[in-house]
Amino acid sequence: MASSTPYTARWGIMATGWIAEVFTKDLLTNPATRGVHDVRHEVVAAASSSSKDRAVDFLKQVKAPSSARAYGSYHELVADPDVDIVYVATPHSHHFQNAMLALEAGKHVLCEKALTVTAAQARKLVETARAKGVFFMEAVWTRYFPLSIQVRNLIASGAIGKVYRTIADLSIGRDAADGKVDFPDSHRMVNPDLAGGALLDLGIYALTWVFQTLYHVQPEAEKEAPKVVAAINKYHTGADETTSIILQFPKHNSHGIALTSLRVATDVDGHNSGGAAIRIQGSGGEIQVMGPAYCPLQYRVIKKDGGGKVEVVDCPIPKDAGRDGWGQGMFWEADECARCLRDGRKESATLPWSESVVIMEVMDEALRQGGVEYPAVISTDVYDAQSPLNTGKR
Repeated sequence: MASSTPYTARWGIMATGWIAEVFTKDLLTNPATRGVHDVRHEVVAAASSSSKDRAVDFLKQVKAPSSARAYGSYHELVADPDVDIVYVATPHSHHFQNAMLALEAGKHVLCEKALTVTAAQARKLVETARAKGVFFMEAVWTRYFPLSIQVRNLIASGAIGKVYRTIADLSIGRDAADGKVDFPDSHRMVNPDLAGGALLDLGIYALTWVFQTLYHVQPEAEKEAPKVVAAINKYHTGADETTSIILQFPKHNSHGIALTSLRVATDVDGHNSGGAAIRIQGSGGEIQVMGPAYCPLQYRVIKKDGGGKVEVVDCPIPKDAGRDGWGQGMFWEADECARCLRDGRKESATLPWSESVVIMEVMDEALRQGGVEYPAVISTDVYDAQSPLNTGKR
């Protein structure tokens, strides 16, 4: 008989920036507001690599319980015996070293996307998680949205026939008058030292939709990594500013097109007037997902024989009135982590290790074709506990 007491996942938050704040606030919402009663979350500690004071301020900002501990180093966080799972919320340039630090300490890990800078780093993380016998997952929150689950189920059920093509775009219009984009060169979006560029930050979501509609739904025995053709426009910093990728799955007779740019926007006017960000095209119809690709709230089903009828399905994100109306949708991936820990699973079936690695391999190949290179300190797959990425020292 199942326990009536919800399983509690005890979290340590690594980094104190914006994404860490959003995720932690979601952790602290009441699970019942989203119809979840089997798991819950506790924030045990947070760490900043620069100072304990930043961690203290962060915990106050997210209204964490007074029992939550603040640390001024990542090493202290991963040594805390009360932390079950570490959420790595650092820039993706730091993910490999930071996640390795937590894995080597025997902690379960949820690591933000893009998982790493290179596929070799991703493979090393998976090997380490396997060797340590711990849970490890890439934090592609969109996969755990009820909307995404519904879309995958529609594809699996044959609702639009055989899917032959998916076109997905996540682009932001930050073009500036002087030929630049309106990010300073030091900003993580365009700074190669932070693995900047459109692909690793935004394009991962376009690829997420290609993969969850064309690759993830393939039977395990027939899984096929895609052939990749990419075109990249480089920004003057050396990062990619516009990237377009065609993915071909020859055995499945399907194509994916993943688009991302810092120059033009998927949603031109902020009202989705330009139409769907994702089009999933099958022999018997089409599913259109309204953007943004990372946080979609509506999809449409158009049947070939539907006589012009369009089925519109809204999937709002629940809000917690008891937490100032908060709720961004990151709690669903956290719930998945908690259930995996409870059940002793080391990876999520919704985003298995192998799939994260294949996606990193696609991005590797696209960047190679476009001539984008990153510094050795962030692209090495040699773990260093004392790396400046782990200590915050320069």
